[in-house]
Amino acid sequence: MYQDVLIPTDGSDGTRRSLNHGLTIAGRFDATVHALSVVPEGPLGTLQTDEAIPAAERAVERVEAEATREGVDVVTAVEQGVPHEEILAYADDHGIDMIVMGTQGRTGLDRVLVGSVTERIVRMADVPVVTVRLTEDIRIEDSDEAADIARKTAEREGYDDVTVLEDPHRTSASWIVPLETDRGPLHVHVDAVTSEGRVATGPETE
Repeated sequence: MYQDVLIPTDGSDGTRRSLNHGLTIAGRFDATVHALSVVPEGPLGTLQTDEAIPAAERAVERVEAEATREGVDVVTAVEQGVPHEEILAYADDHGIDMIVMGTQGRTGLDRVLVGSVTERIVRMADVPVVTVRLTEDIRIEDSDEAADIARKTAEREGYDDVTVLEDPHRTSASWIVPLETDRGPLHVHVDAVTSEGRVATGPETE
């Protein structure tokens, strides 16, 4: 179902956790990981410095090394521009099936910027977006509980005859639950921290 997984990265702690999450998903579905680092430019002017591009290159190289170690196919790219616009454009241009992002970046301003970029991607992307928090406070640890939340989420969204296709699998801070419904198969993502369920949007839910 997922063949190309995009992991935007700036090399920070938040994006390192999303890397682990994305590699787990890619390994589960035998997908290709796309590592993208964006050197920011925006309405306040260019935010890049002499070190910005080398830092972005190091960030995607780190993903490449981790993916190679895990036996996952990987593609890397460095772009310049408005981060959320570049991420969305890359997803469209490369047929991305899922985006995996951290909700926090470095400390201070970068922490705010990464959260803001992730929020925009969640609102604007046409494919499922998995967000990874910098917390270890996992509340949903049981697959049956995750499956129950996923069923109820699908039913609230208007799906009928909902059954679990296979055992849910957890990737870092969320569960992916494959379901069969009256409208065909779909995935529900259950946040293991907040217990919130979300039907994945994309070709498989149309």
